Amino acid sequence: MEEEIIEQKMGGQNQWSETELALLLQNATIKATDKFDVPPEILWVGDSTIATFGNFSASTGKAKSRKTFNVSAIVAASLVNGTILKYRACLPAKQRKILYFDTEQSRYHCHNVLTRILKLANLPIDKDPQNMKFIGLREYSPTLRLQLIDYALKTSKGYGLVVIDGIRDLMYDINSARESIDLITKMMAWSSRYNLHIHCVLHLNKGDDNTRGHIGTELNNKAESVLVISNSKTNKAVSELKPMHMRSKEFDPFAITINSEGLPVLVEQYNWEQPKAGATIQDLPESKHREALQIAFSDSEIPRYVDLINALIKGYSEIGFQRSRSCMTEVYKFLVSQGAIVKGHNGYQFNPDFEMCEQEDDK
Repeated sequence: MEEEIIEQKMGGQNQWSETELALLLQNATIKATDKFDVPPEILWVGDSTIATFGNFSASTGKAKSRKTFNVSAIVAASLVNGTILKYRACLPAKQRKILYFDTEQSRYHCHNVLTRILKLANLPIDKDPQNMKFIGLREYSPTLRLQLIDYALKTSKGYGLVVIDGIRDLMYDINSARESIDLITKMMAWSSRYNLHIHCVLHLNKGDDNTRGHIGTELNNKAESVLVISNSKTNKAVSELKPMHMRSKEFDPFAITINSEGLPVLVEQYNWEQPKAGATIQDLPESKHREALQIAFSDSEIPRYVDLINALIKGYSEIGFQRSRSCMTEVYKFLVSQGAIVKGHNGYQFNPDFEMCEQEDDK
């Protein structure tokens, strides 16, 4: 009865009758004698809880930060009740199904995401998984998208995880306070009413590291956990995954990259130290020099000096040490003095056996 009243009145201008208000208030009253089950935990990173039933969480990041690759790993782990990357999932037996909504991509690209999830889960890519349904909503209006998600949840059973990749597309104005509150309230109602977990995806602002619009503010305030994925400042091929907001204790950050098969994999022994602003070449540790030089000398030998300087600019830029061409000529002289670069008959070579010498202070 209560659910029917809410569905009929929510979002409308109708007045609530006293009888309806009394029923709602009665059902909302929490008593000391009430007994509640502990919400099942379904997703972890290490021993940090990411997701429980009756709640929602989010992944956020800037464009091209590999957000969907990260979500693919979460879904794959949930699909097999196993561990993918750092995500460990365990959905209860009667709620093993996953519902994935994509609001942004074409059907072709949605199919690519589905294939990636199946590969990560080590499942056949030419057979529909029994426990997962993937739905593309790109061509529909925000109002219709909401109605379709609501209908799917209302008419289906056995779902434990719902993914909404593109929550921004469920509203018309991302900065509307009313739309934002209504949408977050809708997600809280869905997760509570159907006793499942919702994981959604939202972009970060281009100019800063805040979630976009008023919906981002509401998301941060109400979500169980918010994960942020960002491109590494030292290696464009790497994305860093960190906790932004957690009700549980925070997990240790980890880094991923994309392998030759187009799948996300962990970056082992990732160096989280970033070069400080204004750092000199002498301030960089030997490990960062080696990383930059391996990038610069990816083609082994460099025949011409001008090509060498260009390669050094590229290599050091990718570790976060961006400097001008004139400055890079001084870097070259320093590397030669350290034995890191040697000049042969056919050009310049990287000497992987070099050892960095400590520089004496000028007196």
